[in-house]
Amino acid sequence: MTSPYFADEALFSAAVVTLYLCFPLTYLSLILTPAPYGKHSRSGWGPSIQPPVAWFLMESPTLWLSLLLFPAGRHRSSPIALFILSLFFLHYINRTLIYPLRLRRLHISTGGGGGVPFSVLAMGFFFNLLNAYIQIRSATHYTDYDSHPWIFGISMASRVTIGLGIFFWGMSVNIRSDMALVRLKAQGGGGYKIPRGGWFEQVSCPNYMGEIAEWLGWAVITWSPVAFGFVMFTAANLVPRARSHHSWYLEKFGEDYPRSRKAVVPYIL
Repeated sequence: MTSPYFADEALFSAAVVTLYLCFPLTYLSLILTPAPYGKHSRSGWGPSIQPPVAWFLMESPTLWLSLLLFPAGRHRSSPIALFILSLFFLHYINRTLIYPLRLRRLHISTGGGGGVPFSVLAMGFFFNLLNAYIQIRSATHYTDYDSHPWIFGISMASRVTIGLGIFFWGMSVNIRSDMALVRLKAQGGGGYKIPRGGWFEQVSCPNYMGEIAEWLGWAVITWSPVAFGFVMFTAANLVPRARSHHSWYLEKFGEDYPRSRKAVVPYIL
């Protein structure tokens, strides 16, 4: 009879492989077909759900599943594991609870608008279910925190300092940019205007740039294969979406849209 430990180890390994398979498939699918919500809403994807509710449901496994898994980890009392998880929760408290509330206020003030197809919600939900399981089990159970105190000549303390700087810079850019877009849409009565100011002068989607930077910083801190897998998935998901948004802005606003802006990486992409 297989022990529960080895059953979980097999499940964890399979989940990590699935994560690494997801990012190239996600990249290719989004290059071919932009996600059908927001600026790219279109029919044929089934019934839609109001964005505030969709975002809450889609992101919710990162909180409730994480809280369920946390007590089962052998590192549940480790200060390092608790520190790593606090950053994970910090991002997802904003994304699951605070951001949908902002969208709800926008939804009320503008009288509604396009929704998120249930099919998109379902795909996001199951990815977050998968990723929450992987990241929490890695941080609280499978990571060996006593190994590799030095990597490429950089101490753990230096690595954490660098990672924290990247993480909080990315979070600041992500949240400020999201708030700017919500305010801009409210001013336009639910329509779209050209975003101005801050990192919007460099890229069309600084919110995506910030989120990629967040998880890059987190991966530098954790230095685990699953964290770097999450960074690659995040980039595979957000870079094609940023390029689609950039093309949409250029098409909609024509010569009024700043030609010096890139999609998601200043001066490069």
